[in-house]
Amino acid sequence: MSQFQKKTQITRLERLGSDIIRITLDSPEISKIATPGQFVMVRTGKGKDPLLRRPFSISQVSNGRYFQILFKVVGRGTALLAHCREGEYLSVLGPLGSGFQIDYTTINCLVGGGMGIAPLLFLGKWMSRKCPDNLPLVVIGARTEGELEPLVKDFQEIGLSVYPATDDGSLGHHGFVIDVLKNLNLDAGSKTYVCGPYPMMLAVHLFCKEKGFSCQVSMETSMACGMGACLGCIVPVERGGYAHSCFDGPVFDAEELLWEVK
Repeated sequence: MSQFQKKTQITRLERLGSDIIRITLDSPEISKIATPGQFVMVRTGKGKDPLLRRPFSISQVSNGRYFQILFKVVGRGTALLAHCREGEYLSVLGPLGSGFQIDYTTINCLVGGGMGIAPLLFLGKWMSRKCPDNLPLVVIGARTEGELEPLVKDFQEIGLSVYPATDDGSLGHHGFVIDVLKNLNLDAGSKTYVCGPYPMMLAVHLFCKEKGFSCQVSMETSMACGMGACLGCIVPVERGGYAHSCFDGPVFDAEELLWEVK
């Protein structure tokens, strides 16, 4: 698949919370070929500090021209990115990786936690456009209402049913997304598409395995190159050895991975 490395202009920068940022970038080259589950590598500084690019899931694509990234400020790279201004340019490499394999014939459920919700918005929008008669269910969670409410509205705006959960009970279910998922009474043959913290994805995988549901997970690992040239993003696989999240994934069938049950 083609990838592009180019200077991409910031057309909009939104602060969805004190430390949650959404950036819209103008790039027809990336937007026209990106598929749900893929990501981009972004240079966050103007020089060689930070030296390495940062990976960001593509969270939305619109008009065949614009795409969005959504992130939380957690370190130097994301802090620098959060202080960019509209009109500035970023060096972006992408789209990268292998995305979700979508089945439009069954009940689909998107399950996300924290910033792992980002690629699921692109997926939900894609599904609603490709198969409007079989819209997916959405189960998403975060720490607080402030973190989750803007993302709930994004899904609702494209007509999807959302089941939220928060750690503090300020929006939706007071607790974990796995509790909400278990109460949905999904039919046999349902498929889940998951991204979020490792313990959350593991819990969803084990639940799906018990119920016989298909489960795809997007692994949010640290990435240095984004193209499989280094070993920074490897994950253990069931057949033995390792796979590159950036090249073989980031989306995997959950059954293919060797999970560490703590």
